[in-house]
Amino acid sequence: MATFATSDQLLVIIDPAARQTDGESVRIAKDVLSAGAAAKVCMPEGPEEFARVLARRGSRRPVVVGDDGALVRAVTLLHRRRELAGCVLSMVPVGGPLGVAHALGVPTGAVAAARAVLDGVERRMDLLVDDSDGVVLGALRIPPLTAVAAQTPDPVAARGWLRPYQHLVRSLSTARPLPAESRPGPARLRVEVDGETVVDLDQPVEGVSVTPGRRDGLAEVEVRPLSVGAEATPLRAAGRTVTVTGADFRYRADAGVAGPVRRRTWRVVEGAWGLTVPGRP
Repeated sequence: MATFATSDQLLVIIDPAARQTDGESVRIAKDVLSAGAAAKVCMPEGPEEFARVLARRGSRRPVVVGDDGALVRAVTLLHRRRELAGCVLSMVPVGGPLGVAHALGVPTGAVAAARAVLDGVERRMDLLVDDSDGVVLGALRIPPLTAVAAQTPDPVAARGWLRPYQHLVRSLSTARPLPAESRPGPARLRVEVDGETVVDLDQPVEGVSVTPGRRDGLAEVEVRPLSVGAEATPLRAAGRTVTVTGADFRYRADAGVAGPVRRRTWRVVEGAWGLTVPGRP
């Protein structure tokens, strides 16, 4: 793990939704970061400005102040510019949802997260990349957990003056909310891991989850077969590529719901990206 010096120059990118949902935490993060390092603060108002700021970061280390969606957007942009391997991201989680950031080791709270940006270490992590060049940082689930969970409120979309930012989300992902009447149920899917079939279309399943490993280059796959009576034992596998085939299925990946698709393949890119996390005491 690489460590960072307080002399590092930072590019602090404050997501519009963070400014709207929790301005106080944004202010605290700015104060802590500016006091501890040479920080250039940017407040992009739309997708073009967000992308332009990130592309022109120079030698500055980018710090995203925002929610899971903001982190996914930054990683996706860097991945598609083929600059992700040479860039270490930092994050101060503000707003919501924040489950992905916390699961990746980013501290809860603006002060603790900002201090980790200044004094933390780089953790290299695997990344799931699909055949449409989309990325998954945390985990994906098929079908999504619930229709309600799939309709996570988007604080950016809720603000009329921030409506242009929606186009960035749409351009970086096929994620979209499920209709309220859509209730995920049993699905018939073929799940293949490194070319080997784990479950086929003749076996209904309650759900499938795929998670990047802990930088071992393998994805962890769990298939939960539909059971009648006693709970069925989950089927587990690990591999470098995962292909799912089925009739118009949707999947939840990080901060959004994507699909419907009939076939999707994810591959693991080992140690693809770096995130700043707290160092050991």
